[in-house]
Amino acid sequence: MSGDALLDKPRNVRDGESFDTAAMDRWLKTQVTSLQGEPAIQQFSGGASNLTYLVSYPDRDLILRRPPFGHKAKGAHDMAREFRVQQALKPVYPAVPTMVALCEDPAVMDCDFYVMERICGIIPRANMPKGMTLTTEQTRQLCQGVIDKLIELHQVDYKAAGLEHLGKGGGYVERQIRGWSDRYDKSSTWNTPGWKYVRDWLSANMPDDVATVIIHNDYRFDNVVLDANNPQKILGVLDWEMATLGDPLMDLGNTLAYWVEAGDDRLQQMLRRQPTHLPGMFSRQQVVDYYCDKMNLKPDNWTFYEVYGLFRLAVIVQQIYYRYHHKQTRNPAFKHFWLFNHYLHWRCKRAIKG
Repeated sequence: MSGDALLDKPRNVRDGESFDTAAMDRWLKTQVTSLQGEPAIQQFSGGASNLTYLVSYPDRDLILRRPPFGHKAKGAHDMAREFRVQQALKPVYPAVPTMVALCEDPAVMDCDFYVMERICGIIPRANMPKGMTLTTEQTRQLCQGVIDKLIELHQVDYKAAGLEHLGKGGGYVERQIRGWSDRYDKSSTWNTPGWKYVRDWLSANMPDDVATVIIHNDYRFDNVVLDANNPQKILGVLDWEMATLGDPLMDLGNTLAYWVEAGDDRLQQMLRRQPTHLPGMFSRQQVVDYYCDKMNLKPDNWTFYEVYGLFRLAVIVQQIYYRYHHKQTRNPAFKHFWLFNHYLHWRCKRAIKG
């Protein structure tokens, strides 16, 4: 099968998630004077948080990113920050997409948004594209390459690159436990757990920061772009909405909250958004061992980072469900997210007691 047939492809824009194409086109042509013709707009299937669109001109494809419609948690979906973080990172971490233009004019759209160059390739979602088969060894090479790309990010010298402004530095662990707990309270609904036991345990077991590095904060297979002709080669890393300076083990805990293995239970399989179940993929424990060996880190209590990652994922799930519960989005995929909240709560308690 040709590489083009495996590329990540957009679909028609979902109901309730369209925007004024003509207004966007007029603005964009003031920023990129070489654009000609009228754009066609499609939407990528990923994006339960910020929304991602393909803007196709006759001779150029661009990507547009904007916040979701409806309720937004304070401080979340800051498109100007996401744009500027990537601009600053690009010289020292080339996998970041090339930024094109940022719009902060409410006359163009009801929100800030930005446009960037498209990195054309394969995005590994819940399953690899139809027709794409990898051997067990190729899958292991891909898995290792994805982890290596996270390690490469964590090894960037942010001070030498002048990126101190990306975050607040030390005290990251404490800020995250407090911050995600507050976000959960603000997005709770009547049909979800209170999480008191887990939150109290996290607060009582906080380690000191092991280091301060640039962290992605949402690093998953479906946020990397693979070369269609050589899937072991990573062309880009996407979705820098939550990138900051922080503790690298917290970032790894976030990543492993999404890591579903072949032997995991049925509900966990329903949460799977990346192909980590395939033969050749590392187990969660193998990821921890490989990463910590490469980074020369020895966590005293890995369970803390595991539980933190699962709790944080539950808050993200709940924030999305909150919008659906209050009819601020019509996406039917979010209807049962409250059940996943209960499931993640159970997994956290099991990890703590285990």
